[in-house]
Amino acid sequence: MKWITRSHVHVDRVACPWLIERFVDSQAEILFAADSLVEKIGREENAIPFDVEDAELGHHGGDCTFRAILKKYDLDDPTLLKLADIVNAADTGNLNAHPYAAGLEAVARGFSLMFPNDDENLEHQFFVYDALYAALKCEK
Repeated sequence: MKWITRSHVHVDRVACPWLIERFVDSQAEILFAADSLVEKIGREENAIPFDVEDAELGHHGGDCTFRAILKKYDLDDPTLLKLADIVNAADTGNLNAHPYAAGLEAVARGFSLMFPNDDENLEHQFFVYDALYAALKCEK
């Protein structure tokens, strides 16, 4: 399937493609577009929009898109739920809500500076999420 979101990825727009590729759609093709073009290109490409305004897979209340994807696809892995708390805190600017949130925000900012190309950014940052998932899985 094709999926589409806004370009210039940051916390949620990195975490969500990671979640999609690792747990929802291993053959996912992630497309990026300017905010004003996401809807148009999404229709043309028959792509599922995420982390865009008014999307089913978007922010709802105090929850980020990562949590919307967990709910939509019935992902109840306890480690993913822990990761969702971190992503949500970092993405919504509530950095005090989880001790790892500020670190994840800083990592996302640094990767955006090092790799301004969204595809390249994801390629490198997926290792961060793989490592964080592994570390959280070992926590008691």
